[in-house]
Amino acid sequence: MRLKRSYIGIEGVGPTTERTLWEQGARTWDEFDPSLVGSTTADRIESFIERARPRLRAGDSTFFERALPSDERWRLYEDFREEACFLDIETTGLLQSSDDVTCVSFHRDGETTTLVRGDDLSRENLRAQLEAPLLVTFNGARFDVPFLEESFDLSIDRPHLDLLYPCRRVGLTGGLKAIEPAVGVERDRSDLSGRDAVRLWREHERGVDGSLETLVSYNREDTVNLRTVADRTVERLDADVLP
Repeated sequence: MRLKRSYIGIEGVGPTTERTLWEQGARTWDEFDPSLVGSTTADRIESFIERARPRLRAGDSTFFERALPSDERWRLYEDFREEACFLDIETTGLLQSSDDVTCVSFHRDGETTTLVRGDDLSRENLRAQLEAPLLVTFNGARFDVPFLEESFDLSIDRPHLDLLYPCRRVGLTGGLKAIEPAVGVERDRSDLSGRDAVRLWREHERGVDGSLETLVSYNREDTVNLRTVADRTVERLDADVLP
């Protein structure tokens, strides 16, 4: 339970103070001793723990997202991993104002759902799929989420772990396809790319057999692989940062 080990984000507690607390034996909230810090900081920590315990039991991911600094929100992952929604979209291009979302895949609790343009990709279905305590993407803060919000008049106000930044922090650079082999992921169609996703949709519009099935398979594989990338990245961060 990584959140029960976290003090950072409490007023007066930065990385140095947090590590000092761990080193002095306060590796979890249960082990916190007010004598380890000054009285003002101790009061703040005890007050936070008192408020945080019921919020964690209630599965209130928003409370902890707001408490944690943005570069430490990866700590949400372990506690909300099983209910997390892994998301990836495919589009006809990069412009939110003129290009279209062609398919969106969601992977959650071992199940993958794909919504397709012209079939079941709608605002209502997206809203239903996005009901999760934690959204996990790769570069989704700059691309997937704003694209969906613009295209479907949505406000996706969910705790969000964009793996692009935690990956960089542990030396995993490049796009998702470049990172996957470094964490042990093998793709069925490693030859396909985002450009191919655009091509496949255009072929589907022209009635080319099998193009939509290939596109959907590619999109679904992205979301399934996100879970492995998240697992491995957070494991590395755990080893580097947490006791």
